[in-house]
Amino acid sequence: SLGTFATIRPGQVNLMTAGRGIVHSERGLPAERDQAKPMYGMQTWLALPDGQEDIAPAFEAHADLPLVEDNCASARLIMGGLWGRTAPTTQHAATIYAEIVLAPGGAIPIDAEAEERAVMLVGGEASIDGTALELYALAVLEPGKAMRLSSERGGRVMLLSGEAFRTPRHVWWNFVHSSRDRINQAKDDWASGRFPKVP
Repeated sequence: SLGTFATIRPGQVNLMTAGRGIVHSERGLPAERDQAKPMYGMQTWLALPDGQEDIAPAFEAHADLPLVEDNCASARLIMGGLWGRTAPTTQHAATIYAEIVLAPGGAIPIDAEAEERAVMLVGGEASIDGTALELYALAVLEPGKAMRLSSERGGRVMLLSGEAFRTPRHVWWNFVHSSRDRINQAKDDWASGRFPKVP
C-alpha cells in the first residue's frame, strides 16, 4: 500500500497503477455505510505495456477531466486525447478512454487510427454503423474501419481505444502479467503475506 486515501465523486477518476504490486481497499464513507447508496460507475483494467509491467506502483486522483461539447454530443475525457483536448491522467501506452453522451439524434465518427477499439452502452440506446448496442456489453470494433456512433433517443457510451500489445497477458485473480512465472510468484507472495497490509 502507498498509504493513499482519496474519495471519488461523480465525474472524477481514481487511477491506480499496480506495477510490480499494490494492495488496496475500496470502502464507503463510515458515516454513510448504513445508508442506501446506489452507485453508477465504471471500473476498468488497463494492461501495462511490455517492459513496463513491473514499474513502481502509483496512485492519482483527478477531478479536472476535460469535457468537450457540441450540439449533439459531449465527451468526458478520462484518459488520452480526443477532439483537441487531453486528460491529465498518466498513460503508459497510447489510450483513449471517454464517456460519450449523445443527444437524441446525435452522432459522432469513431476514427480508425487506434489498433484496438471498443464501445460499451451504459445508458439509453445507441448503435454503431446501424447495429444496435447491447446494454453493458463490450462491442469490439473491426480494426482499421471508420465507423459512426449514433443514437435516436439519446444514450451514454464508453469509448475505449489504444495500441495493441504484441505479447499476450495472463490473468489470475487480481494479478495480470505477460509472464506466468511472475504471476505464480505474486500468488506465492500473497499467500505468504509478503504484500503489506492496507492501513
